[in-house]
Amino acid sequence: MVQANPLLQLPDMAADLGRVEEALRDAVQTSDDLLTEMASHLIIAGGKRLRPVLAMAAARAGDADVTDAVVQGGVAVELVHLGSLYHDDVIDEAATRRTVESVNARWGNLRAILSGDFLLSRASELAAALSAEVAALLGSTIGRLCEGEIGQLRWSYNVERPVEAYLASIEGKTASLFAASARIGALVSEVPRPTVEALTAYGRALGMVFQIVDDLLDVTASEAELGKPAGHDLVEGVYTLPVLDTLRLGGASAGELRDLLGRPIEGAELDKALAIIRSGPGLANATAAARRYADQAAAAARSCGRGETVAAMAAAGHALVDGLAR
Repeated sequence: MVQANPLLQLPDMAADLGRVEEALRDAVQTSDDLLTEMASHLIIAGGKRLRPVLAMAAARAGDADVTDAVVQGGVAVELVHLGSLYHDDVIDEAATRRTVESVNARWGNLRAILSGDFLLSRASELAAALSAEVAALLGSTIGRLCEGEIGQLRWSYNVERPVEAYLASIEGKTASLFAASARIGALVSEVPRPTVEALTAYGRALGMVFQIVDDLLDVTASEAELGKPAGHDLVEGVYTLPVLDTLRLGGASAGELRDLLGRPIEGAELDKALAIIRSGPGLANATAAARRYADQAAAAARSCGRGETVAAMAAAGHALVDGLAR
């Protein structure tokens, strides 16, 4: 449903991702076999590895090599992301993640929380080995992630959630990690400071695109396409941009949707809510918002110069949005 990521088509990216996979597995090796197994669970399950990809692309955009430091920086942010997924699945009581049994479903909530904490600690170790600036950046990014998650929880099942609150939440829980990845890739590559700032802005804007598109897919894609039940956010009381725009733009359908929300829903009620959202103006509005962030990402990328990597970076956000129509 989503178009191929242009960044993944860059020469040598597949080989560099192989280095990332090896580094991820090495990072969670311990003397405790059970902890190693739990910490490796979602790594083995796979993933897009977008955060390490961003770190490596940032280095290339700055005309630098993808050194081991760049790989380790991307892996550090990926471990933060994975740790947050472990914690999210406990909060959501999720049974699956990435088409496999979730850590909490297999080993219990306590072990899942501790495994998530372990991943965060390993991420911090990797960052500290790179530089004090990278370590401070990763620490502040974890803080922003927590702020974003708290902001989301604050508005659970609340149909009055402001769009501004939604945007602030996804900036913290998603875009900050993308921004940190690009910034770390630039910092450890010692690219000029103006380029560091441009790449950071790029990562943040691309992260906003990614999350809005993901939220759109949650209400438009099938369970087979998503690898999880459609409308999961609605069930959990997380009202995202397409839902908020449907409610905000008014009309009979908005009132009907409002009557369904504000509480847990399932079955026929969930199907009805999804049908209202899919047929209303909220989808187009949210898609337009994603495209505006894609424009911002492209502009930030182009400010870094020219070349194959910059062109791929500029195209990545629009590829995500265009993929919604496929």
